[in-house]
Amino acid sequence: MRCAKILFSLILIVTVVFRCACTVDALDIGAKSYVLLNADTFEVIDSSDAHLRLPIASTTKLMTALILAEQEDLNTEIVTTAEMVTVEGSSMGLKVGDTVSYYELLVGMLLPSGNDAANTTAIVLAGSLEKFADVMNLKASELGMTNSHFVTPSGLDAKGHYSTAYDMAILSAHVLKNKVIREIVSKEKITLTFGNPPYERTLYNHNKLLTRYEYCIGVKTGYTKKSGRCLVSAAQKDGCTVIAVTLNDSDDWNDHEKLLTYGLSLLESVNADENISLPNISVVGGSCDNVSLLVPDFTCGVLQNSGSYLSHKLELPPFLYAPIDDGTSVGEISYYYNDVLIKKDPIKAAKGCAQSHTKQRPFELFYNYFIGLLNCLI
Repeated sequence: MRCAKILFSLILIVTVVFRCACTVDALDIGAKSYVLLNADTFEVIDSSDAHLRLPIASTTKLMTALILAEQEDLNTEIVTTAEMVTVEGSSMGLKVGDTVSYYELLVGMLLPSGNDAANTTAIVLAGSLEKFADVMNLKASELGMTNSHFVTPSGLDAKGHYSTAYDMAILSAHVLKNKVIREIVSKEKITLTFGNPPYERTLYNHNKLLTRYEYCIGVKTGYTKKSGRCLVSAAQKDGCTVIAVTLNDSDDWNDHEKLLTYGLSLLESVNADENISLPNISVVGGSCDNVSLLVPDFTCGVLQNSGSYLSHKLELPPFLYAPIDDGTSVGEISYYYNDVLIKKDPIKAAKGCAQSHTKQRPFELFYNYFIGLLNCLI
């Protein structure tokens, strides 16, 4: 009996080792550097030399696009100058004197990878390529991209222009949270109207994974002789999202299909907001005593059977002053994965509360304040 148990244990160990070896061998990623990231939790699923500094070609435009997409009005139109559009390489077709909007520049950067769109963006927003590089580097620092340095807005080779697979994955996770960019990079083509005079034209996406891989939702291609083929991709399935980045990879389309499939197979979806108990907040000077609260739905992908956990923290005032409109933001909820902040969402009033025409007595004001303060401490 004892021999049988020992034999069974050996077989089990060999089986586990064999399966692990098969998983690693099956991926067989040929990139000089790569990373596979859980987009929701920023957790690395698989990687090789992920922090190696390398040229990143036109995947640079993800940073330029993010900065542009965060501008107040994407319908803003500008007229191009020679300085903006005189640049080598890929183009969205801008000429001197063209009228083009911020949104159209985003499409021109992200689909046909227009260097003219990137340069135009830099000069419009910062006045020069050099000053815009400072903006890019400041943004990189804010996002925690500690091994990146930007010199050009387009990704054309330049001394001191580099990033890493890991940093680009972090950038892409933030990029995908921008609804406008997320929609653009998921499209195979987009028809726009710009020029002098403006006329309709269709721009096509260079990302072949959108047609090759059913779960692909973006993100960006890149190539120069110095950098080799660079690719950032993302895939979503059953509420889980993974990001793959390969730098200097001659077989990137196939490698990304392997990485994305592998990543999605390891994740499971959980409702992060499922067990959240929201208090009612007392209202001072209102036609109602308190208002109920709500938070947006948040579905998060986590590694299966990892023992990891999600938690949250509420930030709410002790009370509110009437009037309060439906859907008014009254606080914030922060989500944590293994004690690391992964997302913040507004907490809103589920229903409004009008101002009372009856003046509250001092005791009532004190009572509402006390109840609100007590709710915050519980």
